[in-house]
Amino acid sequence: MNNLVRFLKDWTLPVAIVLGTLCYLLFYYVPQLDELGDELGEVVDVIFPWMVFSTLFSTFCRIDFHQMRPHRWHIGVIATQLVLIVLNVWIIKCVEGDLWQKLLFESLLTCIIGPAATAAPVVTAKIGGNINTMTAFVVLSSLVCSLTIPAVFPLLERGAGLDFWTAFLIILQKLAIVLLLPLALGWMMQHFAKRICSWIVSIPDLSFYLWAAQLSVTSGVTVRNIVHSEAGLSLLIAIALLSLALCFVLFAIGRGVGHYFGDKINSGQASFQKNTALSIWVAYTYLNPMASVGAGCYVLWQNIINSLELWQYRKRPA
Repeated sequence: MNNLVRFLKDWTLPVAIVLGTLCYLLFYYVPQLDELGDELGEVVDVIFPWMVFSTLFSTFCRIDFHQMRPHRWHIGVIATQLVLIVLNVWIIKCVEGDLWQKLLFESLLTCIIGPAATAAPVVTAKIGGNINTMTAFVVLSSLVCSLTIPAVFPLLERGAGLDFWTAFLIILQKLAIVLLLPLALGWMMQHFAKRICSWIVSIPDLSFYLWAAQLSVTSGVTVRNIVHSEAGLSLLIAIALLSLALCFVLFAIGRGVGHYFGDKINSGQASFQKNTALSIWVAYTYLNPMASVGAGCYVLWQNIINSLELWQYRKRPA
């Protein structure tokens, strides 16, 4: 029993991915569960934003707001992201006549243009990074994203029917609910409800396990998107492999920027760990819905890499 508990603690993220995947496949392949699956699907749609909210809220209750200030590596990571966005858009415009290639690079764009994951501070803190500087970057990255997505995506697909400011306000509203509101409440708890805040902070790894539960649901949704995708098998494989390659490219770029500015751990996580839930949403809103498969695959790859990082960090000598 102890060995099982230890295994689950050491490999929480892969277990969450497998659990979410198997749960969806069970409901998909067993006809007798169709009605129950539809009801649970509606429940998941309702509770999922609250899962994201609770993960961030528990994280923001423990950060030092006085240390949340911009750093040089923030600018470096944002600058490289913008360069990659421009390069990817240029490639998409060049291959616009080829639907297969266009979908392939639109899938990559949804991953590149997304903001840093709202759960990035959770992992960063567990591998020796600074939760305060990472949280500051998540806020900065989200604000930049709220400008770049409405500016870039309408250039690629004209069917969205949204002007710049409408798109900007929609995205900003979604980000405010999952990021800015728990941030504000975390600050208020630290100042006006210190006893409750201390109790939340005292629960070991609360943010991490809340995020693992969120990851399990996200994995099930990702598998659903892949199963119901109209893309051919060759395109799905190409998207999956390129999204894996993109994970390593963004991680290497972040580490390189961090090496230059003296903060490799935070910079590496900030560059490659993406808010794929938002990426999937904007793909459905602005691009061909099949482009969301890229972000769906990316979430699996990035959490496998996160799991390896956590395993490597635990193996370090004390």
